[in-house]
Amino acid sequence: MDGPTQLLIGGKFKDSLSGRTFPTINPATEEVLAEISEAEEPDIDAAVKAARAAFNHKSWRSMPARERSKLLWKIGDLIMQNADELALLETMDNGKPIFESRYVDVPSAAETFYYYAGWCTKIEGETIPVPGNFLNYTLREPYGVCGIITPWNFPLLLVAWKLAPALACGNTAVLKIAEETPITGLRLGQLCQEAGLPDGVVNVVPGFGETAGRALVAHPDVDKISFTGSTAVGKEIMRTAADTLKKVSLELGGKSPNIVFADSDLDAAAKGAFNGIFYGKGEVCNAGSRLLVEESVHDRLMEKLLERARKLQPGDPLNPKTRLGALVSAAQMDKVIGYIELGKKEGAAPVLPGGRAGNTGFFVKPAIFDTVDPAMRIAQEEIFGPVLAVLTFKDVDELVEKANSTIYGLAAAVWTRDVAKAHKLAQRLQAGTVWINAYNMTSAESPFGGYKQSGYGRELGKYGIDLYSQVKSVWVSLD
Repeated sequence: MDGPTQLLIGGKFKDSLSGRTFPTINPATEEVLAEISEAEEPDIDAAVKAARAAFNHKSWRSMPARERSKLLWKIGDLIMQNADELALLETMDNGKPIFESRYVDVPSAAETFYYYAGWCTKIEGETIPVPGNFLNYTLREPYGVCGIITPWNFPLLLVAWKLAPALACGNTAVLKIAEETPITGLRLGQLCQEAGLPDGVVNVVPGFGETAGRALVAHPDVDKISFTGSTAVGKEIMRTAADTLKKVSLELGGKSPNIVFADSDLDAAAKGAFNGIFYGKGEVCNAGSRLLVEESVHDRLMEKLLERARKLQPGDPLNPKTRLGALVSAAQMDKVIGYIELGKKEGAAPVLPGGRAGNTGFFVKPAIFDTVDPAMRIAQEEIFGPVLAVLTFKDVDELVEKANSTIYGLAAAVWTRDVAKAHKLAQRLQAGTVWINAYNMTSAESPFGGYKQSGYGRELGKYGIDLYSQVKSVWVSLD
């Protein structure tokens, strides 16, 4: 495999101080793609020091906002100029279909940098009419060194979601990318250097959460942590970050309800339910993993959904026609298959039984469980795979109770032709994003984040600027 495999610290690719490496595996073939340098606590310390030095250096700290804007735009351009390569690397490292990598993830990452390039010159303060003979105004300033910890399901895109606004605000960054999928994060670091970012502004340190991630969160010279991943790890990050009171934003798990009313376009709803759980192999934090169907149309909707789902078979992720790739790792495959077996033991009806596909690669067939009780673990816990739990409801009040009956609150969707009902329901659903007659739409311009134990803080849009900047109040006596 071409491309960097070492740590990027202070503008230079280098081996970890211990010299240790770890393999990154192609989930479709189980072959080793590359040996990656493993960052540990001393490497994290070096990366944080490089980021702090870059933050304090005039080449970055005093750079005009319009120049930062040009750099971010250049990064977006470089992502698109290397789109085929990045998509190939993403698919080989993660197992997702090349169609998703090339035509969704990579362009969306570029668009995120383009969008925040426009924000660089629009991060402004205010004047405030305070009592007395004073001029009072605010400044919006960067935090400093941002520790960014990203997951393996969207390795390139979720780095872009965090890194672009962090740079737009003038921060520097230490990226702890997921050990399962480090390749595109390292390549992006290389593109940041190529774009002309000063050395040390972006540092990339692949490693394991228990060592590299923990060291980054605990480091006293890190000002802000942004994390996307599981709720359990998010809680641990909060506990660790409390020792230094660093700012934290979390985008965590989900068990999102995809709600279908009897008055909806059932063909569109079936397609939305299908894409909601099987896009990205179900390894999507806001996957529509709970399908809540009004009783009177349950049978008709299930017929349409199963007609689609039975045709979906795992295949070679590099085939442009493949729509269901390989799960990211053997551990994730085992976890998903374990939940499929659990669903059967709990008494849910496996109308599409799932299970492993083939003997090579981490492929799992689609699974759909009907007659699911809301208390079942497959209806409460995040599975992160192509497994759908189907529940029914009779009226709106019952629906709201079931929809809100998990610890999560990341997303939800409503399928209905009654616009007034949809708007009213959107207000009652405990979710950071609600789609109406659509599913899984995101854009750099629109905020994304969760309620309850799905985290806090909103990424993307103008809200992303709030996550990576702080406000200073300045008082000037005019006497």
